[in-house]
Amino acid sequence: MTAMTTDPTTSPATTPSSRLVADAVSLGYGERTVVDRLSLAVPDGAVTAVVGANACGKSTLLRGMARLLRPRAGSVLLDGREIHRAPTRQVARTLGLLPQAPVTPEGVSVVDLVSRGRHPHLGAMRRWSREDDAAVAEALALTGTAELADRDVDELSGGQRQRVWVAMALAQGTDLLLLDEPTTYLDVAHQMELLELLRDLNSARGTTIVMVLHELNLAARFADHLVALCEGRVVAAGAPGDVLTEETVLEVFGLACRVVPDPVSGTPLVVPLGRRAREAR
Repeated sequence: MTAMTTDPTTSPATTPSSRLVADAVSLGYGERTVVDRLSLAVPDGAVTAVVGANACGKSTLLRGMARLLRPRAGSVLLDGREIHRAPTRQVARTLGLLPQAPVTPEGVSVVDLVSRGRHPHLGAMRRWSREDDAAVAEALALTGTAELADRDVDELSGGQRQRVWVAMALAQGTDLLLLDEPTTYLDVAHQMELLELLRDLNSARGTTIVMVLHELNLAARFADHLVALCEGRVVAAGAPGDVLTEETVLEVFGLACRVVPDPVSGTPLVVPLGRRAREAR
């Protein structure tokens, strides 16, 4: 396997090109540890996809890096400072998060929800402005939800609601964006549209994006950097062509497969082997 394997005892905190770093971090719930002494430096200005089997720690890692879950050990650093020691509003101006299952306030309209993305930029000396109107309008337009602006969010389909939440994250206007399974509830066409939107956002604005994805082939196509997790540890990290090998897929997912070039993008394409194909080997 040619991908970079990560020693959890090695600190990446001195990596100069990483504004967001997990340094030997351990995370969990109650008495259960999910992520144990994991170190990860997020490449600046790149799209990173975190992949792995269910319950391997992907969402837990994202929650820790977004300041929603306090580490049991180690630390998460944002611009060289422990993220849990930074003021909440300051973090929110820098880092945006779309959680896995966001809770929609009852009776809120689409435009009102998206506008909440601007709240970290407001304060005693900063009132709502044309700049905020423009940010909301752009987020609605980018996600194809402008025509839904006056509708209540709870009237929307799951896919529409997901795009509205993405719009709120975009309206926040941060240069670091974390998304936990952003393609949930979306059909294949809308998954492609959303990932193309995130890719364009990265290209046009240099936004650093970290997203948890289940679909390996979409992760390989749209990410610059892949992180493969297994049981709370980093098995491999690097370019998609280095990480998505048959050996890594078997280790991380327990899935026998063939990895071939995608005929459209040239990125790795994981083709699972059926039971008969496995037995014939």
